[in-house]
Amino acid sequence: MGEGEESKKNPEAPVEIQCGIITNRWWVQERGEIFFFYRPKVGKEEVHGAEEVQRLYIVLRPESGERSVEEKQDPASGKEGAKKETKKDDGHPDTPKSSSDSVASEEGGHGIQKVKIEDELLVRFIIMGRKRLPPPSQKGRPYWGYVEMVTTKIEDVKSALQGEDYNTSTRGHRHNPPARAAGEGVYGILRHNPGGRKMHTHLIYKLEFPPEDGDIQETLNIDREASFLIQIKNPELPENSQFRGLQRKRKASFPAHLQGEFGRRRRRFIPLDPPDFLNYEGCEFLLIAASDDVEGELGVELTAECSDLVETASIAPLLKGTWA
Repeated sequence: MGEGEESKKNPEAPVEIQCGIITNRWWVQERGEIFFFYRPKVGKEEVHGAEEVQRLYIVLRPESGERSVEEKQDPASGKEGAKKETKKDDGHPDTPKSSSDSVASEEGGHGIQKVKIEDELLVRFIIMGRKRLPPPSQKGRPYWGYVEMVTTKIEDVKSALQGEDYNTSTRGHRHNPPARAAGEGVYGILRHNPGGRKMHTHLIYKLEFPPEDGDIQETLNIDREASFLIQIKNPELPENSQFRGLQRKRKASFPAHLQGEFGRRRRRFIPLDPPDFLNYEGCEFLLIAASDDVEGELGVELTAECSDLVETASIAPLLKGTWA
């Protein structure tokens, strides 16, 4: 029986799609692997709770989708292959110094490069502002994040996760610890337009590792599976009191056809359609908790079978769910 044939006979029957994502009511825009990492605060070799976490990172690796070719920023506009530079200390003990974390002089992504995601590596390195994911208990409360790096080179991701030693004029020698792995699984970006309602998009995921939730996952709200509404922020509108966001020069500069999705009314937020928005450094977005039961609420089942992408980070938290 061919793909989709069963669903024609039975509308309620799920349709199996590539990469372990199954759906019968949603349009799958993109699917791939997802990884979660956290970095201890500067000078902390071990973490014992959320107050000692400096950053929460999400790494997305798209593998297939409704379009086999996606557009990303020109690599000359971002951090691809860039060597680490010595950063000046701004006097804040938690300010990261590695090439994975921005300084004010850096600019957002612009330009266009086409990538065949089924054949070529494409990785998005994302930072969550609250250092945790939105909990299911806070539906409707947006959590802000942004794309820190987009690359086609795995070495850039490994470099971004590494630690770094540096010297400052005010604090002397400082050590920025390497990131630790906190979760690995599969994700999907879905478009949904139920009858009579506005189209919206979801980011859904399901973990393969760790095998069971631990203190880390519970503290950072990394559930076994979850669904979030995801909205893209207009980089051309001025900030409001609710979201300060990135500095203007660090915001993404989307190509005209993507910026045009915000419309003549210049909407402040739009659904993530297409996923190419996430392929530009400085892209800001909101995640809003929708469900921690993806299959039950959305009718979508994910089977977590994926391979390791990054081996640089400590994997003890990934396997045991304990702080390290």
